[in-house]
Formats: sequence, C-alpha cells, structure tokens
Amino acid sequence: MNLNASIHTYTINPYKLVSQMNQKRLVFTMLPLMVSALLITIYIIFSLCVYTPFLHSSNLENHPSPKQFSLLIGILTRADNYDRRHFLRLIYGIQSTPFAQIDIKFVFCNLTKQEQRVLISLEILRFNDIIILNCFENMNNGKTYTYFSSLPQILPQPYDYVMKADDDVFLRLLPLALSLRPLPRSDLYYGFVIPCQSMNPFVTYMSGMGFVLSWDLVEWIASSDIPRNDTFGPEDKLVGRWLNAGQKARNRFSNKPAMYDYPGTNGRCSHELINDTIAVHRLKRWDQWLAVIRYFNVTKELKSSKLYHGLDFDF
Repeated sequence: MNLNASIHTYTINPYKLVSQMNQKRLVFTMLPLMVSALLITIYIIFSLCVYTPFLHSSNLENHPSPKQFSLLIGILTRADNYDRRHFLRLIYGIQSTPFAQIDIKFVFCNLTKQEQRVLISLEILRFNDIIILNCFENMNNGKTYTYFSSLPQILPQPYDYVMKADDDVFLRLLPLALSLRPLPRSDLYYGFVIPCQSMNPFVTYMSGMGFVLSWDLVEWIASSDIPRNDTFGPEDKLVGRWLNAGQKARNRFSNKPAMYDYPGTNGRCSHELINDTIAVHRLKRWDQWLAVIRYFNVTKELKSSKLYHGLDFDF
C-alpha cells in the first residue's frame, strides 16, 4: 500500500485567514448597531400608529386636549393701584385649572405721570399682564366699551370668552372654569344678574363684579354702531342695553348664589360665604380679604418648613 497516496496535504493561506477573522469581527461589531436601528424603527412605527393623535380621530375623542377653552379676565383698575395689582397677582398666581387656559390682565387708560410710565414699564417687563387703553381714566364714560371694542385689534389671538372684572372681587378660577365648561361658546352673556333679587338672566343686566362675554359678542361690540353710539352712563348696565338692542346674547346665565357681594355690604346682593363660591365682590378692606382667604384656605398648599418661623397653619 502506498501510504503517501492517502495523505492529503493542506496548505494554510495566512492572508485568507486574516480576512475571515476581520469579517467575523466586523459582523460582531455591527450587530449592536443593527439591533438598535431595528428597535428604533419599530418604536417609530408603533408611535405613529398608536400615539400620534393627528392620525386617528378616535384618539382625539378618547384623549381631548387638556385646554378645552380659553378665557381672558380683564381686571379694570387704575394705574396708581400698584399695591392692589401686586396683591391680586399673588391671589391668582397660585390658582390654576387643568382644562382651561385663563389669562389675567390689568386694564387701565392712558398714563398721565412720568412715575407711572417708569413703574408700569417695570411691571410689564416683569409680569407682561397689563393692557393700557387709549382713553382717559373714567368709571362711566366709555372705559368698558373701549376695553371690549379694542380687544379684537390688540390681541394676538382670540379667546373663547372674555371677562370684565373689578379689582375688589375675589375669583376662584377652578369653580369659574367648571361653570363655563358646559356652556355655549357663542352668543353667551354670563354673570350675576341685577337686580339682586332677580333669578332671570334676561332681566336686566350682569353686575360689574365680573361678567363674561363670548368672543363673537366682543367682536360685535367692536363693529356695531349700537354700543359705539351709547357709551355714557352706568357701564355694566349699558352692556345689557347694547345686547338687548342688538338682539344678542341668546345664551344668558346668572350664577347665583355662587357670585355675590361680601356679607353685609350690599343688602340682598350679599350673603354669607359659601363653599361653592365663584366670586366675592366688594372687598374694600384688608380684613375682608383676610376673612375670604382664611375661609377658602387659599394658602393650603404651603408646606411647613423651618424657613417659615411663626406662620399660622391652623386656619
């Protein structure tokens, strides 16, 4: 037997071996990147199919926008009322509502003193919550008309509702928003109807403590000759007269007893503080404000701390 014939000789090519090893190393190096790319692709497709609300109308129905409507509250005040503005910023700055966009602006007429121009410029820079109307400061000479009629021209975007409020009223923003949420977004006139004993929102007008108009009525006031030619007199009463003359505000709502004057200040328009309050009016003194703040436990979110020695937490 020829043993040499049964023996096969294998010659190892070192260059080929190195090439094969490099290929394997490249595969193992790229594998994590390939897996990551695959996972990212799957996540993107899953997100588009499940989480993107604009691609599925049913998703909009199941998960509506957290801000269901917008409300501008214009607090009519005077330029020199610095302390009142700063106090109200504290009162409203700690309130919020998850389903309504509520913006609060302080509204007054043209400035008349150099100190006003300086101090109010600082306020605007810090808070950006002031509207200065082109009018002379007044109570019953067209300020309310100027306020509403100016808004469509000066605001960057419309609101669903616009409120006119006094600077001696305490508004509870969440109850206010809850009361507005189910109401129509058009042709709406909402507030505390006068006379005090009336429960009929069509007789005769809403108190100046705080009333709400839908945006279409604000635009109507800005464009109609009816309010433009009737701007002198008790302004809150005039608003009701404009709407009646124009056959507007078919949707009227008087929110009694949730809106009222502070106890003992205005006869039948007043009653005791109640838990379901939306607005308390005629808060002219600090002791009245203190009573309201304590009753509604406005500072309840304040946590006890060694930094706040002597604060009264037992309201």
